[in-house]
Amino acid sequence: MDILAITAHEPLVDRLRTAFEGRGHRVVHLPDPLVALAGEAWTTAQAVLVDRAAEPLDGLRFCALLRGESRLLFQNLPLFLIGEGAPDEAEAAAALEAGADGHVRQGASIQELLDVLGPALGGTLRPVEPAATPVLAAGITPADEARMREVLGHFRFELHACPWKHLVETREALGAPVAILGLGRDPLAVVPRLEALRRAAPDAYPVVYGPLPDEADQRRILLAGAAEWLAPPLSGPFLLHACRRALEWRHGRAVHREFERHLHDLQERRAMLEMETVALRDEVLTDPLTGLLNRRAFHQNLEHHLNQWERHKRGFVLVLADVDHFKLINDRFGHMSGDRVLEALAGRLRHTLRRSDLAFRIGGEEFALLLPETTLRPGADVAEKLRRRVEEEPVLLESGQAVFPSLSFGVGFPTDNDPGAFFSDVDRALYAAKHRGRNCVVTVAEAAAGRPTGLDSVAI
Repeated sequence: MDILAITAHEPLVDRLRTAFEGRGHRVVHLPDPLVALAGEAWTTAQAVLVDRAAEPLDGLRFCALLRGESRLLFQNLPLFLIGEGAPDEAEAAAALEAGADGHVRQGASIQELLDVLGPALGGTLRPVEPAATPVLAAGITPADEARMREVLGHFRFELHACPWKHLVETREALGAPVAILGLGRDPLAVVPRLEALRRAAPDAYPVVYGPLPDEADQRRILLAGAAEWLAPPLSGPFLLHACRRALEWRHGRAVHREFERHLHDLQERRAMLEMETVALRDEVLTDPLTGLLNRRAFHQNLEHHLNQWERHKRGFVLVLADVDHFKLINDRFGHMSGDRVLEALAGRLRHTLRRSDLAFRIGGEEFALLLPETTLRPGADVAEKLRRRVEEEPVLLESGQAVFPSLSFGVGFPTDNDPGAFFSDVDRALYAAKHRGRNCVVTVAEAAAGRPTGLDSVAI
C-alpha cells in the first residue's frame, strides 16, 4: 500500500520508510499540500499524513477538501494530521469536524508510527461499504432510468429521479455532483432548466441525454450550461465516463478555488508587507522632529547622484545650510523653542523646493539639499531665495515672541576632478560663508578662489 506523507519534516519521512517499507508498503513524500492536491500521487494512496500547520494549505482544510469529494476513495481514505505534540481539546474537535482520523507527532518513534498507522493499513479504520455517490436525473423515461440505475449501481453511484419542478431543490438536498437531464420532443425546453440549475448550483455538472437536434439548438443548449451530451441508445461506458468526469471537474474546481484563495492571501500579505516596508523605511530614513529625510538617507541619495554623474553626466547641485548662532537661540529661548525654529525652517525648505528636489536634516541645525538636473547658477539662486525668505520671515513662538533666524549656505556642482571629495568641498564653502559673516551664499568655486560673497560672483 502507498503511504503519502505531505510534510516538511524529512526525519519523520525517514522513520516512516524504516517502519513500513520493509513490510511491503511504499512511502511517497511531497512537501507542498497544494502540489499534492493538484497532482496524482495521492490518488493511489491508502493513507495520508499531512502537516497540520502546513503552508499554503493547512492540514484541516486539506482533510475537509478530500472529505468533500464525491469519490469513494477520498471519502474513506485514512487521514492523519502531523503536529508537534498531542492535540488539545479544541484542536481535536476541529480535526474531527474536518474528517481527520488521528494525529501523528513529528517526533514519533518507529514503534509509535506502527501503533498509530497499523490499523489504517490493515483496513480496519474505516467502513468497507461507504455511501454511494448520488446522481440526479430528470426527464428520463422509465426504461432509460432503469438502465442508468443498473449501470451506475455497479460502480457505487446511486441514481435519484425527480420531476422537473423539483430539480433544483432535490439537487441541493442530495448534493449530487451530476445531473442528467433528458430531452423531450422540444429540445429547447431544457434551456431554462439548465439556466436555473446553473444559477442555483454552479458546481453541478449537467449532462444532457437525448437525440442531437440541429446545430443552432445544440449551441443554445450548450451555452445554457450543458457540460456533456449523451445520445441514445444509452451507452453504459459513456454514462460512467460522464459521471467520473464530473467528479474530476469538481475536484479541479476545488483545487482552483484553493489556489485562488492562496493567491488572494499572498496578495493581501504582500500589500501588508509593502505597507510595513514603507512605514519602516520612513521610520529609518526620516528625521522625527522636522519630517525631512535624515543623514542616512542623505548619504544614500548623494552616492546615487554621484554615480549618475560619473556614468551619465547627469548634473545636480548640493546645497549645505546651517542655522546661524543656533546655540544663542537655544540659550535665550530654550531648547523647545529651538526645535520650533527647526520645524519652521524645514517647512520653508519643503515649500520652496520642487517636487524632484530633496531636503535633509543631517545634523542638529544643519540641512542639506539635493537639486537634480540643475546647474550651479540655478542652484545658487535657490539657496539665495531660501536665505531671503528665512531672513524676512520671523518664527513666532507659542509665547508670542519672534525669532529672526538666518542661514548660511555652501553650494557646489560636481566636476571631473574628484567626485569623492565633493561633499568636503561644499562643506568648506559653507564654512567660508560662516567665516565671511554668515547669512550668505558661497559656492565651491568662490571658496576656492577666495572671492567675496555675492551672486554676481558665482562661477558657472
